[in-house]
Amino acid sequence: MRAMLFEAPGRPLRLADLPEPEPAPGQVLLDVHACGVCRTDLHLLDGEVEVPDPPVVLGHQIVGRVLGGDGFEPGTRVGVPWLGWTDGTCRFCASGRENLCPQARFTGRDMDGGFAERAVADARFCFALPDGLDDLHVAPLLCAGLIGYRALRLAGDAERVGLYGFGASAHLLCQVAAWQGRRVFAFTRPGDAEGQAFARSLGAEWAGGSDEAPPEPLDAALIFAPAGPLVTTALRALERGGVVVCAGIHMSDIPSFPYEDLWLEREIRSVANLTRRDGEELLALAPQVPLRTTVTPYPLERADEALDDLRHGRFEGAAVLRIR
Repeated sequence: MRAMLFEAPGRPLRLADLPEPEPAPGQVLLDVHACGVCRTDLHLLDGEVEVPDPPVVLGHQIVGRVLGGDGFEPGTRVGVPWLGWTDGTCRFCASGRENLCPQARFTGRDMDGGFAERAVADARFCFALPDGLDDLHVAPLLCAGLIGYRALRLAGDAERVGLYGFGASAHLLCQVAAWQGRRVFAFTRPGDAEGQAFARSLGAEWAGGSDEAPPEPLDAALIFAPAGPLVTTALRALERGGVVVCAGIHMSDIPSFPYEDLWLEREIRSVANLTRRDGEELLALAPQVPLRTTVTPYPLERADEALDDLRHGRFEGAAVLRIR
């Protein structure tokens, strides 16, 4: 089977011909139709997030059809997210916080992912997918959507929500938040008039550059761009009692800031991974909104181009590899 193989940080992915994987007990074998391209893939490629045992096939927003194995009937369309395995017995798993499992394994990092024609996955961590979105358009829900949804959950009942970094996650979350009756304020790269118009078209009440102050204080600020200085920027935009939620797996250093900016019960917190509950809730919600994903498709062998375009913000929404 064809696959794009990660061999070492800083090196391009290599198109390789690999043996077709075989499912172990409890796993499914998938014919991969599409796989979303995520900023986490960039962090892995750049060495900002460690790949413990390369080489490995990247990709953790997998959409495919079940060919065999356990847990699903052949032909079922399923999605595979970043969280690929947990021990199920630690105190985090036992308390509904499987996203914090110390033994967790992640798709496209600790096990081969979806930048390939076939993949195997733990059946417990596969989601049956709704029919309303085709393969390309449902793929971004499996990480961009899920991480954004978890970030919004951690914002509590915030009414005025700021989204910093209007990419794959934010363009989905904007729709969910607006559908829930929240007021959305979108922050793009300074001067990105097209991105700001895109945000308004998806339900944002206001859109401006990340160097601008919102027209009124925010109850929550969700940061999707991996830029630490945005944390202090967002903190200064908060209402009393507001929260900054950092939604990325990696971020540059956060500059020091005066305690006055944090005072009055403002908070800073992070999102780590996802739970299966997050996935079930978002996938049930998607047809109700209904969520509209904006995607730019690439063939499998152009995965490096997709990653470079993501790095430089050359498309709106999300990039997706079309495998089949």
